[in-house]
Amino acid sequence: MVTMALPPPGGHYLELCESPVQFEKVSSVNNVFFDEANKQVFAVRSGGATGVVVKGPDDKSCISFRMEDKGEVKCIKFSSGNKILAVQRTPKAVDFINFIPDLPQMEYSQECKTKNANILSFCWISANEIVFITDQGIEFYQVLPDKRSLKLLKNQSINVNWCMYSPETAVLLLSTTVHGNVLQPFYFRSGTMSKMPKFEIELPASPKSGNLCLSDIIMATIYGQLYVLYLKHQPRTPNNPGAEVILYCLSREGQCKKQHILKLNTTGKFALNVVDNLVVVHHQSSQTSMIFDIKLRAEFDGAVVIHPQVLPSLSIHPCKIPRAGPSAVTTQSPVPCELCILRRGLDTSAL
Repeated sequence: MVTMALPPPGGHYLELCESPVQFEKVSSVNNVFFDEANKQVFAVRSGGATGVVVKGPDDKSCISFRMEDKGEVKCIKFSSGNKILAVQRTPKAVDFINFIPDLPQMEYSQECKTKNANILSFCWISANEIVFITDQGIEFYQVLPDKRSLKLLKNQSINVNWCMYSPETAVLLLSTTVHGNVLQPFYFRSGTMSKMPKFEIELPASPKSGNLCLSDIIMATIYGQLYVLYLKHQPRTPNNPGAEVILYCLSREGQCKKQHILKLNTTGKFALNVVDNLVVVHHQSSQTSMIFDIKLRAEFDGAVVIHPQVLPSLSIHPCKIPRAGPSAVTTQSPVPCELCILRRGLDTSAL
């Protein structure tokens, strides 16, 4: 169990690490991508023709290279060990470049097998295994870098709205049906793909609730167990305190079960993170973060455990970024940076 002491007045629970990853901002000539599996940031200039810079928190030195500009890059990821680069430029195919010694760096390509399908995303499963997620299903491939080709291992037909992948557990989550709230997980291991039991996310009864979106969901391992966290948006009323986070326990052996509810007692824009098994909910308008610990004893209503936040809400520690660029000199002071962690935020105040 994680225990935390109350900070002094004006204190903070969270802060940026001492050496944050810095990269060129998004512009008309520079696109930025983040690979969740390898924790790498890609800065792609002019489609790669004028340079690609890859940075990760554990890399001692960044990776820089150039590639031919064959159109706008939609997604870019390295396999584990940075051996093979995968680049998506069109809805129909993914291109590959070998970064393996003694193998040529000539590009080779793989189109999705399903007719009239569009690739929504792709995920590296291992150093030489990749899965394409299309709007009509998933295609699991083995990459053969020496032959500059791919071999289809297995495919599955299913209508897909969006997807999410957990690299720590090798579980792929697909959103299906019209409202997107029926989720179908798949588990990958040693060249095999297994279909897990599907489950349904209970959407709010409000007519304005709409469909389940990617921004509503994260997957995270908490105390050794994989959970699907759903940010449920609902207005504050006398009988309803506002938004809440619902945790569904995802097991490979059995049905997914709703186990925990985190009460936020407010509305607005939120984002979720899990740090050291604690669920951290960031609230934009108040610029504060709420902390929840599902291991602590809490109210059980007969079906789920209902948790309040364990500590008062506080803001993230103010951050200053060192100046960069050719004009920077050592005498210049760092630039204050306002932290806004809303990568998967959504506004609930308008509901």
